[in-house]
Amino acid sequence: QVQLVESGGGLVQAGGSLRLSCAASGRTFSSRIMGWFRQPPGKEREFVAVISWSAGSTYYANSVKGRFTISRDNAKNTMYLQMNSLKPEDTAVYYCATRGSYCSGYGCYDANSYDYWGQGTQVTVSS
Repeated sequence: QVQLVESGGGLVQAGGSLRLSCAASGRTFSSRIMGWFRQPPGKEREFVAVISWSAGSTYYANSVKGRFTISRDNAKNTMYLQMNSLKPEDTAVYYCATRGSYCSGYGCYDANSYDYWGQGTQVTVSS
């Protein structure tokens, strides 16, 4: 069993930055792939970024590549999403999620393949 709790969301002006955190419980955190997804208003949930258990591999959606950075600290059971140069279209509820099975590249983009989810944190970017 893994429990995930996101924090760090809020209201920011376009061009600004936010850092989201995802705190995980459970002894298996360091062996699990972790990901960030988001759900914009009126739209379906979409992939944002994913990081391997060792932090050796990361993948990003094209829409955030170069602006967002995913990282993790296994000693603290915490994952992060540093979001820079935010745009109004980044407005969404952001969720962290984890999966126990291996994936790479596009194989990590499917939300249905993640078995534990946080409750989400709202990010609003004003123009």
